[in-house]
This record gives sequence, structure tokens and C-alpha cells, in this order.
Amino acid sequence: MENRRELARDALGAFESAVMGIAGTAPAFSVAVTTATIVAAVGVLSVGSILYCGLIMFGIMLAFFHLCKITPDAGAAYAWVGHVFGRKWGFFAGWGLLVASIFFMVSATVPAATSTLVLLAPGKVESTAWVTFTAAIWLTLVTAVVTRGIKHSSYAQMLLTGTETAVVLALIVGAFVEYGGRPAHVPSVIWFSPFSFTPQLFATGALTAIFFYWGWDVTLNLSEETRHDATTDGAHPAGKGAFWAMVNLILFFIIMMVVVLIVLTDEEIATANTNVLYAIANKLFPPPWNYLAVLSTILSTIGTIETQILQFSRSMFAMARDDMLHPRYADIHPEWQTPWVATLVIWLLGVLLLFSASYMPSVSRILQSSILAIGFQICFYMSLAGFACAWHYRARLTAGPLDAVSYVLWPLLAALFMVFIAVYSIPTFDAVTDLLGIGGILVGFVPLLLGRLRRVNQPA
Repeated sequence: MENRRELARDALGAFESAVMGIAGTAPAFSVAVTTATIVAAVGVLSVGSILYCGLIMFGIMLAFFHLCKITPDAGAAYAWVGHVFGRKWGFFAGWGLLVASIFFMVSATVPAATSTLVLLAPGKVESTAWVTFTAAIWLTLVTAVVTRGIKHSSYAQMLLTGTETAVVLALIVGAFVEYGGRPAHVPSVIWFSPFSFTPQLFATGALTAIFFYWGWDVTLNLSEETRHDATTDGAHPAGKGAFWAMVNLILFFIIMMVVVLIVLTDEEIATANTNVLYAIANKLFPPPWNYLAVLSTILSTIGTIETQILQFSRSMFAMARDDMLHPRYADIHPEWQTPWVATLVIWLLGVLLLFSASYMPSVSRILQSSILAIGFQICFYMSLAGFACAWHYRARLTAGPLDAVSYVLWPLLAALFMVFIAVYSIPTFDAVTDLLGIGGILVGFVPLLLGRLRRVNQPA
């Protein structure tokens, strides 16, 4: 029985963990899928939204970084929030991530599908049926790789991320060389000024900007599978990987949003929809080199689908291992040492959601609803982690300014900002987004009550 509950220990190194953190956020994918949405919402203030949301997310990263010192756990936020505030709060922190991951299967696989069709069948790109079918194929292929083992996932991720990085850097250099002197949008301090925002505008932009950063915390879900050499500060390599991933991602996303604005007009951004990188490449490079941007989006999207499946499966595994979900979800494959049942669960739910969403009027509508819903759920479970860190380490307030800020104040302020963003944005949601975002979390009461009944009826 014990073998069924043991992940592959010491399978990842610190470098592999850091790559997973960057890949989890998927820079090229995030820019491709989210840019049109955030520009439509806040225009050139997208740059400021990404900057300030990055600072908020950095505070949440510090919370995860320090909470991992309690004990490495595949459940991450679920385990640590439960440790600090009790099992029920921990359950809903984990449930928020699970629901967001399921909706993410639409947000991630749709861009992979549209980019694939741009290369193979351009006439099918606006067909919801074709996009849905192609997305389901990608989801199935990535699930197969993840199920085979964490080392397979790691090798695939390093290859994907390396290729993606090279292409995106070429786009950045080309954009500044070609359009630095004749930008579509003239850079201004207004782009970064906090005084340019109203509370509603800030909340709207931040809720979408959060989606840019989400995914770095996969490193913490893989902490049980990451080698840990004792250090003087007690930090786990998975936490350090998340730290450096976040530093690089804040800088990258700010630069990339500036690139989008100096190369493309508002109309071009809206028309590009989920193919923003391709639209940039079209203005910078001749065929067939412009298609490298499409390839980059595909590789980035595949990478983030992979890391999100890893995050979902490890969280579900940890919750089932603790009997908060049915123990069947904690089953480990005897050869591959992966939580194969939990992995198949997200594949099945992702496919079902994809085909259900295909009845919505357009691919763009599917994407917009799921991005906003995911933003709400991210705010929910990450704010709980921020509050848990601040409370658990509250004694550090008197340990000096650095400890007070790092362990308590920054995580606490980041958590409060996330609560503000989520609550303030609810009235702006339409019925579909409210159903996906809030309803998805409330559904968690069902498995929570079922788990309680199961434990009560278990023989002594």
C-alpha cells in the first residue's frame, strides 16, 4: 500500500525546478492568449497593470517560498493553508487550484489549437468545432507524456522552453530595432503611473494580468520530487526556483507588453486575438520566418498545459493522500511513479469542458470567460496562502525590517490586494463568468461533505 502513495523522490534538480517555474507561466503563451483581453480592458495601462500585478504576485511568491520551509508537500497551498488555518480552509485552497486548472484546459489548449491550425489549415482557424477537436488532441498527447513520469516531463519542458525563449528574444530585438523609432503607441510615463488608474480600472486590469503570472507555483507542487540539500536559510530548491522564475517573469512581461504596444495598433491587437505574437512576427520578418512565432506559441502552450496537469495531479494526489478526496486519486503508477488516476481526471474533465464550451458562439468568447474565471480562482487560493504565511510567521515582525517585510507584510498586503481585485471585479462579470468563477469554488462543498460522510462511515 505504501508504494501506491510515494512519488519519485529526488527526480528533479534545482535547475529543472526553475525551468518548470518559468515554463509553468509560459511567457509566449501568456502574451499570445491574454494581450488582446487586457488591452481591450485597460489599453496602454496594460504595462502598469502587469508591473503592479507582478509586485503583488511577488508577495504571494514570498509566501510560498517561506511556507515550503514548513515541509515540502505536493499539495503546496492546500497543505500549508491547512497546516495554519485547519483542514477545511486547506481543502478550499486546494479546490480553488483544481477548478482553475480545469478551466485552464480551455484557456491553454485553444491557443495551441488555433496556432496549429494557422500552420496546417488556416481556413479552419475561426471554426469552433475544428479548434475544439484540435485542442482535445493536444490535451491527450500532453497527458500521455506527463503520465509516463516526471523525468519525461522535465526533459520535454527544457526542450520546449529553450526553443520558445530563442524565438521570443528574436521578436524583442527585432521589435526595438524596427519600431523603436516609429512606435504604434508612443511610450509614456502614463503607462506606468499608478495615478492613471481608477480603482475599477486597476481591478479589471489586474484580474487579467494575474493570468500572465499564474503557473510559477508548479515548482512547489513538485517539491517532493525535487532534490533537497540542506541550506543555512532552510529554503527548498523548489522555493528558490520560484523566486528566480518570478524575478525574470516580471521583467519579461513588462518588456513584452511594451513590444506589443510599439509594434501593433489597437485594431491589430484586437484582430490578432490569440495570435498576437504571429501578428508581431508578420510585421518584422518575411515568410517563412514569421511562422516561428506560431511555433513558439505552440511550444509554450504545450509546456504550460504540461505544467498545469502536473500541478493539478499533484494537488489532487496530496488531498486524496490525506483523505480529503477519495483515496483512489492518490494511486501511484508502480513503474512510472506518477499519480496516474489524478492525471486522467484532469484529462477527462478538460475534454468534457472543451466540447461543452464549443457550444458558445465563438472561440474568443470561450477564452475571455475562462480567463476571467481563472483570475478569480487564482486570487482565492493564493490569497489564502498569503494570509497563512503572514499568520504563521507573525513573530517575525520583531525580527528586523527584512524579515518583517519578507515573511509578513509583503505576503499580507499581496493577499489583501488579491481579495480586493476579486471582490471589486465580481459585479463586472457576466453570468457565464460568475458561474465559472464563483460557482466553481462553491461546488467544492459537495466533495467536502462527501468526504466527511465517507470518513464517518469507515469501519473503525
